[in-house]
Formats: sequence, C-alpha cells, structure tokens
Amino acid sequence: MADLRYDDVQVGTVLPPLEAEPISRLTLALYCGASGDHNPIHVDTDYARAAGREDVFAHGMLAMAYLARQLTGWVPQPALRSLKARFVAITDVGDRLSCSASVVERLPAQQVRLVLSVRDQSGIEKLAGEAVVQLP
Repeated sequence: MADLRYDDVQVGTVLPPLEAEPISRLTLALYCGASGDHNPIHVDTDYARAAGREDVFAHGMLAMAYLARQLTGWVPQPALRSLKARFVAITDVGDRLSCSASVVERLPAQQVRLVLSVRDQSGIEKLAGEAVVQLP
C-alpha cells in the first residue's frame, strides 16, 4: 500500500479481494452496537418472522463496510474521495461475503475510479458500487 503510485495503476488493475467470515448473529449484534442501527429485523428472530422473513438478515451497510475495509487495505482512508453503493440483495445469516474491486478509469489529478462488488458464496451479488481514490 505505501508504495502504490498513480503511474503504477492501469485500467484493469484488480485489488486484492477481501473474504469476510460468514455472517453470524454475533456479527449482526456487534454491528448494531457499532453503527447505532438497532433495527430489530437484524437481531430479533421473532420480529423478522412477524415481518415475513424466515430469519434476521444483515444490514446493507455491513457489506458496504467490508468494501470500505477492502479499499483502505489498498490506499489510506484519506485517499478515498467517494464511495457509492447500490444494495442488490439481502445478506442472510451464514452468507460468506467476498469483496472485489478493479480500476475502470484513470482520472485527472491522479485519481482512479473503481467498480466494486460484494457477492456471497454462491456468486449472488449483494452490493454493487464504485469508488474514486486519489493516488500519489
């Protein structure tokens, strides 16, 4: 990460993937506390069933947090200029998320645009997005 420079990055550069541990009930409870999002649909099975779900499911922003972790493993956090995401599908307890990112455009001012994706163990996309980062 420390030696990464704009001149070293080309369209098609692929970031190292981030493989998250399977989503557990503990992960969801900890994320509730960390994020301040205490919606019971994410931690209360009875509530989720009353809402028509079989079980609780992960916060969409948890998948986005994994993407941010992948990006900040590649560049320092202050280099992140934008991060956008579209939530595509629900992430269930037990899903194992994999984050991928690749450079799709070199921009002026030593910035690059990346396309981002989070998929589960079956290849189902959970989140699609893009980011712009500043490189030295």
